Amino acid sequence: MSVVISGGGPAGMMLGLLLARAGVEVTVLEKHGDFLRDFRGDTVHASTVRLMDELGLGRKFAALPQSRLGNLVVPVPGVGQVPLSAYDRLPAPYNYIAMMPQWDLLNFLVEEARQEPTFTLRMNTEATGLIREGGRVAGVRYRTRDGEQGELRADLTVGTDGRHSTLRKAAGLVAEEYPVPFDVWWFRLPRHAEEQAAPPSLIAGFGDGELALSIARDSYFQIAYFKPKGSDPQLRAEGVERFRERIARLLPQYADRVDQLAGMDDVHMLDARLNRLDRWYTDGLLLIGDAAHAMSPAGGVGINLAIQDAVAAATLLAEPLLRGRPTTAALARVQRRRQMPTVVIQRLQRVLHGVMFVPALTGRRSGPPMGFAALVRHVPAVRLGISRLIAFGPRPEHAPDFARRPMA
Repeated sequence: MSVVISGGGPAGMMLGLLLARAGVEVTVLEKHGDFLRDFRGDTVHASTVRLMDELGLGRKFAALPQSRLGNLVVPVPGVGQVPLSAYDRLPAPYNYIAMMPQWDLLNFLVEEARQEPTFTLRMNTEATGLIREGGRVAGVRYRTRDGEQGELRADLTVGTDGRHSTLRKAAGLVAEEYPVPFDVWWFRLPRHAEEQAAPPSLIAGFGDGELALSIARDSYFQIAYFKPKGSDPQLRAEGVERFRERIARLLPQYADRVDQLAGMDDVHMLDARLNRLDRWYTDGLLLIGDAAHAMSPAGGVGINLAIQDAVAAATLLAEPLLRGRPTTAALARVQRRRQMPTVVIQRLQRVLHGVMFVPALTGRRSGPPMGFAALVRHVPAVRLGISRLIAFGPRPEHAPDFARRPMA
């Protein structure tokens, strides 16, 4: 009853914690020496906040550095700023989305998992391939930062190693790609002291073939700049002065601080992808999170869907693992449970790409669709429904009984 998990992101760490609480021997391999990487998924949705309460970790989680995400506001010509969401109107206490550096979330999960005697984390250790015995996956080959190579056998191998999954490639599983019309460039701008008293919000700015989104954090604004896919060489060739001009035009309220961008090295590009495996498993191997389905940045749902995958996998596989090796039928049940939420969200993202991003990035429209803006403005139930779908997803998972603990 041993499991090896390749990838120490949110899905891998949550799955490791849950299975260890069930008494399963779990080893998580993480290729880096720490979790300190900027502009990874920082939005912790209400489904994950509720999960923390169910695990008895709610008070500790609430004490971590975080801010609450405000509603998304977009400019509509002739109307002004129109809110497209209403997270604050969801039933309390799960009526917000938390913005938290991913390294704080991961360190928190590691600290809790290490209290379980069956949990092991091996940092600076990368899974490089699969071990096959008798036609099934029986573990992984690994390499450490120091160059040591070895093998780790397990009753189940789980790939949570992201959209460029090594284990997915080693298994010969190929994801179907869906077109994404943009890439995203992330960077920070200072949030002045007098601005920090204002409620945090998301503010969109539209231009000719480009758009930007500002996310208020405690002491800075996190900015996402969207431009048609493949534009990175052009932007970097133009240089930082031209990039500052673009941001000042899209978000004029920050024109006084764009000079804080010292160079284009301060701007981090995300190659936006949207794909999904037809089958998430093979005998002895399961893929979840981005390894099974890379999500578009639209809606910021990726980290939370990955965590929901982990909860479903632990719920369905803990008992089979305690009895021995889980069958392919058991692995298939995990995919069946998480397939519908994944497909629904990805289809909605593709619709959002078509109605919001493509017209803005091709210059056909500057701003959101007028009909949609009017609908959400005059029918509050639409805003509430959108907010609930983003905050909880189409099929939110709950902590399995074996993993629940009294609130600490």
